[in-house]
Amino acid sequence: MARRWKILIAVAGTLAVLLAINTLVVGAETKPAAVTVPGGRILHLRGGDMQVLEKGPRAAPPIVLLHCFACSLAWWWRMIPLLDRDHRVIALDMRGFGGSEKPTSGYSMADQAAFVSEALKRLGVHRATVVGHSLGGTVATALTEVPGDYVNRLVIVDQAPDERFATSIDFAEELTTAPVIGEALWQVIPDFAVKEGLQVAFAPGFEVPEGFVDGFDQMTYTSYASDGHESAYLGEEPLNRRVERAGIPLLAIFGAEDQIYEAEPALAVYAKVPDARTALIPGAGHSPNVEKPGRTAALVLEFDHSPQTGRR
Repeated sequence: MARRWKILIAVAGTLAVLLAINTLVVGAETKPAAVTVPGGRILHLRGGDMQVLEKGPRAAPPIVLLHCFACSLAWWWRMIPLLDRDHRVIALDMRGFGGSEKPTSGYSMADQAAFVSEALKRLGVHRATVVGHSLGGTVATALTEVPGDYVNRLVIVDQAPDERFATSIDFAEELTTAPVIGEALWQVIPDFAVKEGLQVAFAPGFEVPEGFVDGFDQMTYTSYASDGHESAYLGEEPLNRRVERAGIPLLAIFGAEDQIYEAEPALAVYAKVPDARTALIPGAGHSPNVEKPGRTAALVLEFDHSPQTGRR
């Protein structure tokens, strides 16, 4: 019996050491930037390397697209052709996602906004209509707080003002970011589980597009576990108050079947921002830019063409 206990203790000790080593290795993983979409290119910036995609006439009014968490600029594929006829459309991969560089730090909302602003400055883009989906909506709001007049109009797509509007989080999802356990799961999670997890970003029954799992696989564990930075930013001050202080025209869009946030209560809060517009898209979930690109693009273009308010 004593020998069995010794073996069990030795196995447990070995497992603990292996888990500790895995945690260090996974937590320190980085990835360089790489072109992952046709027409994409890499900008070499002080804040790191970023993948960008530009479409439309260079001299046309700019529309900037910022993707969601665990996503990439590929989530805008269905909308870009609907916007780029009369606009210079710039889709960016934020730090840690898609084809952009994936370092071990720099994932706060202020860091992400600074990274985006550096890219826009390099591209000569100012006073743009900035459209942010989910995490992108939070970063777009943070961008309004960066000097340089980068945001002329703000479109927030399916990002609630704060986490009071979030639906319950699955226990398995919480485990993926738990210390030690999360790093271990990161090494073994299969693609079918990733695809199943991405289903929450759409209305029930919507088929997750091909290639979105590949975008998830492009992340490192550090960039995946960075969502706590967004939570901290929202906890400091909700987005509606930040937008109201910035004095920038706002359009808030939600899919009526959003499974991540309570759509109508969130829109009701945004509607209280002076001169804000809101829209609820039937049949869409958390990602109307993917599910209902025509309706979402029409709302963005209508907002972009509308007379500027005198709030600023």
